Amino acid sequence: MSHDYSAIAGELLRSLGGRDNLEQAAHCVTRLRLLLKDPKRVDSAALNRIELVKGSFFTGGLFQVVIGPGEVEKVYAALREQGGLAALTIADLKQHSTARTRGMQRLVRVLSDVFMPILPALIIAGLLMGVNNLIGAKGLFIDDMTLLDAYPALEGLWSLINLMANTSFVFLPALVGWSAAKRFGGSEILGIVLGLMLVHPDLLNAWNYGKAVAGLEGQSLPYFDILGWFNVEKVGYQGQILPILLAAYVMSVIEKWLRARVPNAIQLLVIPITTIVVTGVLALTLIGPVTRYLGILIADGIVALFDVAPLLGGAVFGLLYAPLVITGMHHMFLGVDLQLISSQGGTFIWPMIVMSNLAQGSATLAVFYMTRTARDKSMASTSAVSAYFGITEPAMFGINLRYKYPFYAALVGSSLGGMFLSWHKVQASAIGVGGLPAFISIMPQYIPIFVVGMAIAMAVPFLLTCLLTLKIVRPGYRVA
Repeated sequence: MSHDYSAIAGELLRSLGGRDNLEQAAHCVTRLRLLLKDPKRVDSAALNRIELVKGSFFTGGLFQVVIGPGEVEKVYAALREQGGLAALTIADLKQHSTARTRGMQRLVRVLSDVFMPILPALIIAGLLMGVNNLIGAKGLFIDDMTLLDAYPALEGLWSLINLMANTSFVFLPALVGWSAAKRFGGSEILGIVLGLMLVHPDLLNAWNYGKAVAGLEGQSLPYFDILGWFNVEKVGYQGQILPILLAAYVMSVIEKWLRARVPNAIQLLVIPITTIVVTGVLALTLIGPVTRYLGILIADGIVALFDVAPLLGGAVFGLLYAPLVITGMHHMFLGVDLQLISSQGGTFIWPMIVMSNLAQGSATLAVFYMTRTARDKSMASTSAVSAYFGITEPAMFGINLRYKYPFYAALVGSSLGGMFLSWHKVQASAIGVGGLPAFISIMPQYIPIFVVGMAIAMAVPFLLTCLLTLKIVRPGYRVA
């Protein structure tokens, strides 16, 4: 179906309080992110009646309008043309609104700005790693054998996939270094160099750090002997995010300080080498060891919490994740997932996130089945498909939150699915697509359990939404 994006943009401008009320605009995969002078001037009723608009809300200093994947880019282009706005990235827009936020919101925003640009690389790596695990899983397809055992010709393909899958995780500090330096206002290329420094092959691979500390397999910790004065652990930080995240921040502060004081004529000579040398020394001697220990404590604490009360942990996480998506605070879990994968070899958080996404999709699908309203049917069908592939905003804001009880039904399904997975300690080896294809990234031995969890998270919200629809009379819904 074709849409008049110019007309939609005009209606948006009017409902947002006019052109003079719109300061800046950007967009993500599903939403328009708008910086308004006065959010109170928004006509929410008129806004939500506009074609393609699936919902709206205000959070973190930004007014957000949910459009949906694909369409949001076209609406944004028309809105920018009519409003005379400059093209901005989400990071640019968020920097404009930083002064309007505080404390935890600002921290979550920083994490979001750093991780969102590198998320596609992590998802691709997760999917490839999942395929790699399926090929090498013993007994999954053939009794007591892997596909490699049964078909030796797959060895070359398996090795190639393994190489591509591991690249993003092996060089994760370089990816984070680039994104964090950009977010903190430093040089992106220096951020990449700093990240690569932390995974240099001359350093002991981080995966072997535990063995070296314990003296297993004849390994011991290597050191840099600095002029006989002190020793620095010669250890890398593969797969870790806290060391490079803090190091990139320090690097950006040093670089900006130098930029403001070094004469232009010698900046290229002085600033890069001074920044890298000072930050590199700090990263290897102080930042790296401290944050590695902190990361281990965080991971161990989360694991211990779910070990003590797995059912309670799964239930609470399932109930809270979707509300956290509304506030944008869900981005912090990406860092938790990466830390768990680095220190524990897998994450149990990400599989429960999948439960929430599937539950929201199924509640929306139930609305599609029960409603008689053509607009709701159209919106629910596309939003359900989007949620089943990991993008839940259209489903939540366009359907579930609008009618409330489908959203509550989805929370129940997500909570039950989370409890089931947490009780069985299901883990993913990597981050993948947070929807129906998610089983690819689950550790092979947990795939059957995970599929049962998927069935719970999908069936409960669908049935509960249908039952509640029969009890709660609403215009446009069938009640018998």
